[in-house]
Amino acid sequence: MMRISRRPSLLSALLLAGLLSACSGGLPGRRGGDPTRVSDAPPSAALQPGNNFIVSAVDKVGPSVVRIDTVRRVVNPLGGLFGGGPSIQQQQGQGSGFITRSDGVILTNAHVVEGASEVGVTLPDGRSFRGKVLGSDPITDVAVVKVAAAGLPVAPLGDSAKVRPGEWAIAIGNPLGLDNTVTAGIISAVQRTNAVGEGQRVPYLQTDAAVNPGNSGGPLINERGQVIGINTAIRQAPGAGLSFAIPINLGRQIAAQILESGRASHPYIGVRLQSLTPQLAREVNATNAECKLPETNGVVVVEVMPGSPAARGGLRSCDLIERVGSTEVDNPSEVQVAVDQGRVGDPLTVQVQRGDQQLNLQVRPAELPRQN
Repeated sequence: MMRISRRPSLLSALLLAGLLSACSGGLPGRRGGDPTRVSDAPPSAALQPGNNFIVSAVDKVGPSVVRIDTVRRVVNPLGGLFGGGPSIQQQQGQGSGFITRSDGVILTNAHVVEGASEVGVTLPDGRSFRGKVLGSDPITDVAVVKVAAAGLPVAPLGDSAKVRPGEWAIAIGNPLGLDNTVTAGIISAVQRTNAVGEGQRVPYLQTDAAVNPGNSGGPLINERGQVIGINTAIRQAPGAGLSFAIPINLGRQIAAQILESGRASHPYIGVRLQSLTPQLAREVNATNAECKLPETNGVVVVEVMPGSPAARGGLRSCDLIERVGSTEVDNPSEVQVAVDQGRVGDPLTVQVQRGDQQLNLQVRPAELPRQN
């Protein structure tokens, strides 16, 4: 009779121990150490610091970007009546700006400081100053503010004429009261003359860098840490917003005029314009025997102001404007921008199509009257 021993042999014990050891290795939380550890990946080597151009650009310009706080005093028509509150009420506003001269010259948007009775300027290092508005230009939305200081950090100005779509764009400002906020994107387009409505005199830079209320007046900079634009407007669109900036070359030109005379000068020729389409041309041709327009896209003169530079230069209603100076134009905004690049009193060639004729007319722009 064979006896089966209940005591395992040495070989069986070793095999069983190995099997249990292998199984226990596949059970979570059974290994040595902290059972609550989420990852057991080996530690990786520290990343070597690289040259982040956004960080470098922000380090270069950031100290010169300021927050602008404004107070406007407005008349309350119900003040003192039936509990309608005080007759004079205060409205607070906020925007951004950037220092361009170490003695306290600051560029911002005209709409940031419009009507402000008090202007406060705060630097990223915490210093605060009372600001004085030296002048503003509502046509281009550029304003200059001055603070009494010396040795302030300044933002280098670039050349917006060299900006191309696809280049990096970095916005710095104080959106929604969040100081020194940095966002980045690319230049989506240049020369956007119809960005915020017809008849504008600004060839905007368009970018997809996030810009929000409070960013107005802050700088748009390139990857080299140079200001290429002044953030000024946004348009909401499905999926994302579109942001627009005043080219710094235009901002610099307007600021120089404000520093010299306290105001900006704009030439005008005195015409009312309309975008032309083939359909509109057919409708006009069918209803107006005196106006025969080519069935094309372009910009047509609707009215010439009596006694204006355009009238003296020979422009007429129904003229199709094709070129102003050396610039081809396709819409009213492009005509405005081209005229604005001229000088008051200097001859400006305006090429028009009048019926079957193509004419080159000489117009001398006059000073655009200021609106109160």
